Amino acid sequence: MIKNKMIMKLLFTFLLAVLFSAAFAQQPKLQIRHITGNIYAYTTYSTYKNTITDANAVYLVTPKGVVVIDAPWDPSQFQSFLDSIRLKHHQRVALAIATHSHEDRAGGLAFFKSKGIKTYTSLRTDQILEAHKAPRAEFTFSKDTIFTLGGYKIGTYYAGAGHTTDNLVIWFGKDQVLFGGCLVKSVESKDLGYIAEADLNAWPKSINKLKEKYPDAKYVVTGHQAWKGQESLDYTLELLSEKEH
Repeated sequence: MIKNKMIMKLLFTFLLAVLFSAAFAQQPKLQIRHITGNIYAYTTYSTYKNTITDANAVYLVTPKGVVVIDAPWDPSQFQSFLDSIRLKHHQRVALAIATHSHEDRAGGLAFFKSKGIKTYTSLRTDQILEAHKAPRAEFTFSKDTIFTLGGYKIGTYYAGAGHTTDNLVIWFGKDQVLFGGCLVKSVESKDLGYIAEADLNAWPKSINKLKEKYPDAKYVVTGHQAWKGQESLDYTLELLSEKEH
């Protein structure tokens, strides 16, 4: 009887290991997609509410190094992300900007700093990270800032609160690419997602500011799911309107 129980226990443990391995094997890895010019989108994955969920971010390749916006969501992909950039573009990452304080955006700050990469967040984001005793960037900025590297200009813009009180967007004017991050919802989104830290009253105003400031944006990269152009801005407004009712 004892022997049978031991066999059943071993069999159960083995089955759990097989199921865990299968689930882990199915989780997608880092994906890099060319947007236009020297701008690339990269997508990583993590588990949110027991579901494998994607996170989009972007980077710009310049002759003086690579500018990374946000970071891979999965910490196990931090090094492979840098390795992929080095292998693909023969460039090192020179600076990294996190667009707000959540883990899928600012989670790579400590790692990037450890690699000698200059890291930046807004002062708003820095204050939130400090309050949560989370790793912080080496440098901060208190107003909309233009970063210049290798002949390219990268602009940060704070349109106002929305998904969070500190969410920034990034504008690549040369190629008319707007990284909306989690402030902008994908047309695939069923709802507004995580809103525990959102300002639902300010969010529509912030989106309208983006529409006014960047009417020529050819690409609008959302924080999650599929993205393309300015239709994501209008769709975000639709979702917010539905939430009001």
